[in-house]
Amino acid sequence: MRTRSWTSLLAAATLTVGTMVGIGVAPAAAQGLPTVVLVHGAFADSTSWDGVAANLRGRGYPVVTAENSLRGPAFDAASVTDVVEGIDGPVVLVGHSYAGTVISNVHAENVEALVYVAAFMPVEGEPVALELDPFRFPVTALVPPVIGLSIVDDTSNVIGKNVDSYVTPALFRTFFAPDLSEEQAARMAAHQKTIAAGALLEPSGPPSWADTPSWALIPQQDQIIPTSAERFMAQRAGATVTEVPGSHAILVSNPTAVADLVVQADLGS
Repeated sequence: MRTRSWTSLLAAATLTVGTMVGIGVAPAAAQGLPTVVLVHGAFADSTSWDGVAANLRGRGYPVVTAENSLRGPAFDAASVTDVVEGIDGPVVLVGHSYAGTVISNVHAENVEALVYVAAFMPVEGEPVALELDPFRFPVTALVPPVIGLSIVDDTSNVIGKNVDSYVTPALFRTFFAPDLSEEQAARMAAHQKTIAAGALLEPSGPPSWADTPSWALIPQQDQIIPTSAERFMAQRAGATVTEVPGSHAILVSNPTAVADLVVQADLGS
C-alpha cells in the first residue's frame, strides 16, 4: 500500500507540472533553456502566439504568453516587466507589432535577448505614429475604413473611458493577414483587442535594445508596418535581421520562422 501511495503521489505531481506547462506557466530554465515570454501587439491577443508557443515548447523551451492591455508604452511595459521579473532565470523577450514598443520599454536584468516580429523598434522620445511617417515610408493600411474607432471602458485612467481603434473585421484578412486562410483570419479578427488611440502618440522611453542584443523578423509583404520602415528601425537599432515572405500576421502564418529566430537569439545572446 505504501508503494502504491508513493506511486500515486508521483503521478499526481507529474500531471500537475504537465498541466502548468500546457497553460503557459512553465517552470523557469527547464533543461537549462531560457524562458521565452511572448507579447502580442495591437489588433491581436495572446492566442496569436499559439503556433509559435507550441513549436518552442516542442523544442524544450518554457513559454509564457504575457497579456498586453494596449493602453500605452509605459503602462503596458510596466505590466510586462512584472511578468518578466517574476521569472527565475534568463528570458528571451519577444514582441509582435506594437509590442515591439512595449518590450523596448522593459528594462529587466534577466532579459538576455529581444526578438521583434513585424514590430516597432523606437528610439527615445519617438511615438509609434512617427514610425509610420508617410514622408519616409509607404503609407500604412492603418487608415479608415480599415481602422475604426470606438468608445470603451478603461480602468487605466481616471475618466474610466477611452477612444480605441480596431481593424474592421471585413477588411482584416485583406490588409492584416492575407496569407492566412479565411477561417484563420476570421478567428484572429474575432479575437483582436482594441488599442487606445493615445498609445500611438505616447513617446517611448530609453530603448532596452540599446544594451541588449536584438533580432528582428521582417515580413516582406507587411501592409501594416511598411517593410521599409521595419528595415530602417532594425538597422538603426543594430538588430540581426531576417526577412521572410509573409504578412503582418507572420507569427500565425509562419510560426516556424518565428521560433527559429527565437532559438537563434537564445544561442547568440
